[in-house]
Amino acid sequence: MPTVKDIIVRKPTAAEKAVCKDWPIWSHQADRFDWEYSQVEKCLILEGQVTVTDRPDTGNRVTFGAGDYVVFPNGLKCVWTIEKPVRKHYDFE
Repeated sequence: MPTVKDIIVRKPTAAEKAVCKDWPIWSHQADRFDWEYSQVEKCLILEGQVTVTDRPDTGNRVTFGAGDYVVFPNGLKCVWTIEKPVRKHYDFE
């Protein structure tokens, strides 16, 4: 089963930024909630800061924010902690 160590966080290429502009936008206020990925999600974080931890908690965490390109693996069970309100472009495979 994938863990937060399998999340990819990096700066997007110019081509990725251009493609992301056509994706829908999701936004959410500061919050904490459980989430499970049933498919791969790619997203470009436009605003905010998020920390994702494994569920059940393993002590591992990944933090990302504005300007980051993030890829979540299929099957990941995690907890999202939105520390600063987030806005992101997203796409599910």
